[in-house]
Amino acid sequence: MFLKVQLPWNVIIPAECLDAKGLMLQRQIIIRLLEAFSSKKATQELGYFLAVTTLENIGEGKVRQHTGDVLFPVVFSCLTFKLYRGEILNGVVHKVLKHGVFLRCGPVENIYMSCQKMLDYRYVPGENPVFMNEKMSKIEKDVVVRCIVMGTKWIEAEHEFQALVSLEGDYLGPVSDEASLH
Repeated sequence: MFLKVQLPWNVIIPAECLDAKGLMLQRQIIIRLLEAFSSKKATQELGYFLAVTTLENIGEGKVRQHTGDVLFPVVFSCLTFKLYRGEILNGVVHKVLKHGVFLRCGPVENIYMSCQKMLDYRYVPGENPVFMNEKMSKIEKDVVVRCIVMGTKWIEAEHEFQALVSLEGDYLGPVSDEASLH
């Protein structure tokens, strides 16, 4: 789910931002790195980019001929988030449909659980539709559900993942909040 990775990156500092003082230059490099990092949502290999943890190395700057800007190769460590098949996750239901529910988990917005993958539950239509089983356990909007990832799909155009999940397994289903009330 969470990965710590080390990445090489190129940071461009505009000529007007250059300063003879080393600390100001290092500050500019860090600011530009964080700006570029925050605009990059995710990749298929690494998942969603969450946070830069450490700046490992700043290489020697190379002046770009036509602009005078300086390109610095940097190496940094960061945290990413990626779902894997067989992984157990807790997702929050954000949409209930007749044929299943959509959940969110961290940065992943499109996690789908088909009604065929929650066999004990039956759809109950209404103003606030729910899935309910014989023990009156409910899967409805804003409920946390523990489920298993059956598969993921990378959507290149959106730079995001979709996932299919299931309740087929031990200790899966709506997560009780009773422990947090006491």
